[in-house]
Amino acid sequence: MLSRIASAQTEAPPPLDTGTTEIKNMVARLDLEKYKATVKGLTQFGDRRQGTDRNRAAVDWIEAQLKSYGCTPTERIKYIYAPEPRTRDSAAAAATAAANRARARANIAQGGGRLRGVRTRTGVNNDSLKQTDPKLRALNAQPTTPGEREEVFCTKVGTTHPNEMYIVGGHMDGHGWGEAANDDGSGTALVMELARVFSSPDIQTDRSIRFVLWNNEETGTNGARAYIAQRQAMQGKEQPAGSGKYPEPKWLGMIQHDMMMFDHGMPRPDSTISPEQRPEADVNIEFASTSKFAGDAAKLAWALASANEKYATDYPATVGQHMTNTDSGPFQDLVPAISLRENERGAQIGAGWDPHWHQPTDVFATFSDKDFRLGLNAAQTTLSGLAILAGAKLK
Repeated sequence: MLSRIASAQTEAPPPLDTGTTEIKNMVARLDLEKYKATVKGLTQFGDRRQGTDRNRAAVDWIEAQLKSYGCTPTERIKYIYAPEPRTRDSAAAAATAAANRARARANIAQGGGRLRGVRTRTGVNNDSLKQTDPKLRALNAQPTTPGEREEVFCTKVGTTHPNEMYIVGGHMDGHGWGEAANDDGSGTALVMELARVFSSPDIQTDRSIRFVLWNNEETGTNGARAYIAQRQAMQGKEQPAGSGKYPEPKWLGMIQHDMMMFDHGMPRPDSTISPEQRPEADVNIEFASTSKFAGDAAKLAWALASANEKYATDYPATVGQHMTNTDSGPFQDLVPAISLRENERGAQIGAGWDPHWHQPTDVFATFSDKDFRLGLNAAQTTLSGLAILAGAKLK
């Protein structure tokens, strides 16, 4: 059985895993074809780059899907993204920063994790002509512009502790002139599938769960930061008084999903990657060992790893301490925060283990059922872990 997770921010620990059969029933409601269909639905909007009509259309579509699942209330965060205009000085500073990052990657990946073995080049594709599909190239043609941004979330309200909440996230924006199928359609679809299952009328949870589809992750986790700025101070406050309603329950933990499907191993000496998912592929669960909540975040990570061992069907989970560069980062000093990925973010993705990262080839057709099944196993991992932590039951 899973150990109790005694978060510093909760009055009572979550229940032990006593509902094995019930949780297996919930996990069984996750389906490979449904997961693939949700990823495919997201790719109709191309790369969903922030600040474009295709991004706004994707936000509308996600909200409509959440409502169709019965995941209510469904709400939006609105904020302004207004990056400073590039000048010669800022461009020079950016080039210097890029060179410094490249030098740092030779020894230590950002956020920790030593780069080992064969490495290959990575980066963001900004060349439209590298997208050979003319329809997709046209779909992605509208450039980003500064201004108002929106992101959507919905909430499974807890029955006995509605004032406490786990946040589950994935970012819906992408770039690179592809379909952002893996980065991060795979994580967005995962969160949406969890929302679908937990919103079933016969499932109730003791504690609340919020499903958030972040925007502006690719520009520096701006959507997650906007959420914190607007809602952190609201935590645990009953509104209106005596109503039993908590617009922003107290945060117990934050679980992020970002790039879930491609674990084909280290690049070969010639920088090529195996076309097949490796048999020893795994779900990487990371926390930040340097964060203020490192101890509790590690417990949260191990709780999901234990749930994976018991309930995931194909791929195991591993725990690492170098979480970085995703929407859980802004939360890490505020609440126990972890992220699930296909590979270690710094030491593996940063070393080029995924050649489709931010590239025109990040399209639905690139990935096989073995790839999609790795994402499904990550969904099984989080669903079963959350079911235990939030006290999920079948009526």
